[in-house]
Amino acid sequence: MVKTDKGEYIQKLVRINRPILRIPTLAIHLDRQETFAFNKETQLFPIAGLVAAELNRTRDTLKPATPESSTASDPPYDDAFTPLKAAAERHHPYIVEIIANEAGVPVTSVIDFEMVLYDTQEGCIGGLNSELIFSARLDNLGMSYCSIQGLINSLSSPSALENDHSIRLISLFDHEEIGSTTAQGADSNFLPAVIRRLSVIGSDSDDQTAYEQALARSFLVSADMAHSVNPNYASKYEPDHKPEMNKGTVIKINANARYATNSPGIVLIQEVARRGQVPLQLFVVRNDSSCGSTIGPMLAAALGARTLDLGNPQLSMHSIRETGGVYDVDHGTRLFESFFEHFSELESKISVD
Repeated sequence: MVKTDKGEYIQKLVRINRPILRIPTLAIHLDRQETFAFNKETQLFPIAGLVAAELNRTRDTLKPATPESSTASDPPYDDAFTPLKAAAERHHPYIVEIIANEAGVPVTSVIDFEMVLYDTQEGCIGGLNSELIFSARLDNLGMSYCSIQGLINSLSSPSALENDHSIRLISLFDHEEIGSTTAQGADSNFLPAVIRRLSVIGSDSDDQTAYEQALARSFLVSADMAHSVNPNYASKYEPDHKPEMNKGTVIKINANARYATNSPGIVLIQEVARRGQVPLQLFVVRNDSSCGSTIGPMLAAALGARTLDLGNPQLSMHSIRETGGVYDVDHGTRLFESFFEHFSELESKISVD
């Protein structure tokens, strides 16, 4: 959050595109523990450098602004009083200076910030035949990209929407890995509010059930990356459900509703894939193994809409460097493109009591 010369507070998004921090692990020679364990409070501090004099230097630009230096009109209170210390006092001054430089503002204008650390190494194509993707955050930027590109491709023709009575919509949420219970998460009121507003477009303003009718006719594809079989741990997978990378998008099934997939949904997505010539695979976790989940069941419960969970297969999920299939990006994109193009036609052909 940045304070402008007019005394207003605005938000700026910045990206520091270079590695400035590193969290080093302890060499295995110094602690030969059976399992990798660490204390989050004392052993996860990032290292920013080695020269204390450089990191702790005091700069004139880091001094807090005084009322005399402000161009805004004098407020009817003591502007010199600060309920909190300045950002450069609460955080390392050089870190604040880097953020200010990226935002294009003076250090004194940076009032507060939220910092998220990420792997700065770019993704790359690998494998003997360049068939693999090595990258951070494939889960879930992989399916986010496929859905966006599929939506764009489905509208490439000027007449794409002429005979389509549906609204083509994708929704990308934050915070899925920490429970989704935030204003930007899937467990918020954001998606229901958007659908409620869309449902009354072109309908009778007195129709009190337009929202519910829209949900009853809708279909939700919960797209989150799936697990590919790891040849080093083949025994961890159900024998008849071992998805492989580059062999198609994976439909995820769980009897305990950790995934929202059911038979009518499988029928629909199979017909969508048939029209798009996209291969599909099935994944069911072993009965003696725990199962992850997605926002699919959460949204299905909140909306009451038909829902199916799927995703492209990958290795090393939640690792800082994940592995996916090059050809599955095309598979996922074409599947979404076909879904948006053919849903209106197929939806009326699948009847469930």
